[in-house]
Amino acid sequence: MGIFGKERDLTRAPERVELRVDCSSLRMKREDVDIRLDAFLAHHLDWRSRSSLQHLIRDGFVLVDPSTPDKPEGRGELQVETRPGRKLRHGSRVAVKIPEELRLPMLAESTDELCVLYEDECMLAVDKPAPLVVHPSGRYLSDTLIQRVHKRYGEGFELERGGAPRLCHRLDRETSGVVLIGKNPIAHADVMGQFERREVAKEYRAIVRGVPERDGGTIDMPMGPARVSKIELKMTIAVDGQPSRTDWRVLERLGDCALVACVPYTGRQHQIRVHMAEIGHPLVGDKLYGEDDSFFERSLEGELTRAELEQLGMERHALHNHMLGFRTPATGEWVEVRSPLPADMQEYLDLRRG
Repeated sequence: MGIFGKERDLTRAPERVELRVDCSSLRMKREDVDIRLDAFLAHHLDWRSRSSLQHLIRDGFVLVDPSTPDKPEGRGELQVETRPGRKLRHGSRVAVKIPEELRLPMLAESTDELCVLYEDECMLAVDKPAPLVVHPSGRYLSDTLIQRVHKRYGEGFELERGGAPRLCHRLDRETSGVVLIGKNPIAHADVMGQFERREVAKEYRAIVRGVPERDGGTIDMPMGPARVSKIELKMTIAVDGQPSRTDWRVLERLGDCALVACVPYTGRQHQIRVHMAEIGHPLVGDKLYGEDDSFFERSLEGELTRAELEQLGMERHALHNHMLGFRTPATGEWVEVRSPLPADMQEYLDLRRG
């Protein structure tokens, strides 16, 4: 269960956060999950310090469902838990009541920056800039893409359409480009179904390090979590992973780099970044798959040296969602939405074109 309800108006500060203990998100085997309540909350609510979360627990603002999938008795009955050291197992549910004085403002700073690429009566396609986050999570709780959308389509629109606009998919914070949003629950479900059936056409643009000898090819390699890495979100090629396929072709060769088009036929986390790195051409600016783990960790703390920043080439990984094609629920017609290459990627290429 996510931190924020998918249908609520995200311009309003949350009064309650609901979470579920999940072995996959903790990178542990189901039977090995045995985590303290305060540590679990610190893992998910990292905009609060662990000591402040312990105070919330002791003051009665945290509720825990004592049952788990293995022991379902009493399931659904959340009980106040005042012990920060209370151990949780896979499947336990946790709810945090946010005191009014601790609620963070969720308002987007501006709607002027919301670039609409396509719109009809039930669908919206916007151009997401980097490093804008698409949805509130972790340390990024205000001025996200969906909050900007909710600010433009206010309370009256929400009531009229039966729910706030909802994301049909997501992009990483540093990835730019087309994002599809359903204006109502029926349209959202329709397009989500198209994504699940792999009926949505996708094409990304990426700038990769080095110049590929071939003009293109297919990378068909299964992917899974990088369990040997201490970075939770990192993925890798894994024999026992999920099937993953990316087609790629060179659009332009420029000395020490190349502009490539990538078509992901599956939607695995970081798929293009992992696949291109695997064939020896990581994305320019990629701090996670172009370097070692310590490089990524130090980048989060702002500890990279000037030489290391120059080595990256760009402040973010050079990946852009150039095109999405789908059938709009409004008419059933095929629509292709395109986003031009953003200024930072264009500038990087122009400097190398002379």
